[in-house]
This record gives sequence, C-alpha cells and structure tokens, in this order.
Amino acid sequence: MTVTEPHPSTGRDDGIVPALRVTGLTVDFPRRGGVVHAVRGVDLTVRRGETLALLGESGSGKSMTARAVMGLMPPSAQVGAEVIEVDGADVLHAGPGELRRLRGEKMAMVFQDPLSALNPVLSVGSQVGEQFRLHRGMGRRQARAEAERLLAEVGIPDPGNRVRAFPHQCSGGMRQRILIALAIALRPGLLIADEPTTALDVTVQAQILDLLRSLQREMDLAILLITHDLGVVCEVADHVAVMYAGRVVEAGPADEVLSRPAHPYTRALLDSVPQAHSGSELPVIGGSPPPADQILPGCSFAPRCRFAVDRCRTVPPVPETVTPGRMAACHRAQEVLRGQ
Repeated sequence: MTVTEPHPSTGRDDGIVPALRVTGLTVDFPRRGGVVHAVRGVDLTVRRGETLALLGESGSGKSMTARAVMGLMPPSAQVGAEVIEVDGADVLHAGPGELRRLRGEKMAMVFQDPLSALNPVLSVGSQVGEQFRLHRGMGRRQARAEAERLLAEVGIPDPGNRVRAFPHQCSGGMRQRILIALAIALRPGLLIADEPTTALDVTVQAQILDLLRSLQREMDLAILLITHDLGVVCEVADHVAVMYAGRVVEAGPADEVLSRPAHPYTRALLDSVPQAHSGSELPVIGGSPPPADQILPGCSFAPRCRFAVDRCRTVPPVPETVTPGRMAACHRAQEVLRGQ
C-alpha cells in the first residue's frame, strides 16, 4: 500500500503520492576510531510540479542526501531510513537491478560537474541514446534519432551534428544541457539537480534555470535542487529545506523562509548575501561547522550562533512547527522569527 502524507506547506493530506518521500534518512561512514555522520535524520517531501531547494554550506550533507536517494552510495556507507520512496516505489529496499530501472524511469540526477559526469571517449549521441537502448530496447539508429530529438528539446543548436560530438568539444553550458537531456530521456517524475549552475556565467546560468522551469511545466517534474546560491533559490524554489551539519534545521515555503527566517543559521546565511550599495562590511558566519565525526551535546550551530544560550549548548533542539507549514529546530525560533 502506498502511503501519502501532508503537503509540506499546508499540512493537509491531499491523497496525492509525492514524487519523493524521505523519512529519517541517515548516512554514516564507519572508520577507525569513530563514525562520520554525514546525514542525520533528514525528512523531505517533494510534489510533482514543485521545486524543493536543499540549501546550506559545503559539507552540510546536501549531495550525500541526494546520492542516498539515488542509491549511489559507496559500499562503505551505512544508509538507514524509515522510508525512501519515489513515485510510490520503494528505493530503500530495492535490489541492484530494480535500482537501475528506477534510475532514469522514476528518478534522474544532473550532476555538478558535467565534464566529469560525461564519458570523454563516447559521443554525445551514444551517451544520450544509451538510455533508450537499455531501458526501451531500441536499436542504435532509433536511439540516435531519439538522442537528436532530445538535444533539440533542451535547446542545443544543430543537434544533428552535436550527436556526433564528444564532451570536450562542447561548451560548459552545452554540456549541462546534455546532462539534462540524459536525465529527462525517459520522462522521470523526479529530477535531482546538484548545483546545476556551478561555474557557469550568469547568462548561461539564467538559460539553464529557464530550461529547468520549462521542462518542469511540460513534464510536471518534481525537482530537488541542491545549491548554496540564495539567488537561485529565490528565483526557482517553491519550498526550502536548510541543512546544517547533516540535519534539516529549517523548512517551509521559500518566500516565507527567506523573508522571515526562524533559525539563526538561515538568518546568518541571508545576512551574508552581498547587498548592492550597502556601503558596509559584509557580515560573515564566524567559525566552521563541527567535524562530521563529532556530535555536540546541544545544538550543532551553537558555537557559531549569536542567539545561543546555555540551554543551546546542552539540550539538542527538536524540529517544531513555528507557523503553519513551517518547521525550525531551534530553542529560540520564535524570537528569531520576530526579528529580535
């Protein structure tokens, strides 16, 4: 039986199976002398046609969460969860063969570095067409025609010639479009985009974001967007989940979270965004996140938090509803929300 759950922004169960449902996700890496806790009890829900931005500093666990959802973890990783479902399909207990089927047909990922993600010795057409050969049983000629159609769909000019090109012969923006073509080839319900605009100039970045929005409308895609770029979040996200030290510390509708943060970490991130004509020194978040092999007795953000009190250093905060549809894990969330 497929279980549905309340929509993250309304709290109501609308009976629709989400494109992605994750409950209690943990990712640990045992090592000599201890355990690296990369992800600690993450809950996520993404609906069709919506974009959830997973926001946080480098090392906060964003990409590790995405790879765990995709089943792309190394053998040394210990992945645990209550639920990992994509369009109602159980990813958590899927075997290798079932995982290969789900990747592409139900979920797909656009990786951060397209030059590393693409095979340098295979043509673009071969790599895009492989999806159709493996999943749809097409011959090479038919798969190549589908690859050419996809390249045109994602806005690559002269697709008839580009299918014969190799990745190094394409620009950065074009390689990112090729990765997107690979991801949408089989029309999955969930697209995970891991820093899809990294290292692109602002013009190409805007084009890639426009392409993702267009594909989302056309395919009713659910998008899990991993980023640390608040400008991108403001532009495309419907909902935001802010991660720190492997946990989601705040989540809710993007416009509400970004306009009135309820967690000091979210507020510090927003304060550190450069403002035009500010004329003052740019605020920074002092210190560094705790090492992943250490679990602090209280709040992980307490050593860097200007709101911290003694309770923050000794009692771990639990996620609580701060306004309808919004969650924050902070003892002083209401004070932060009021802007005190």
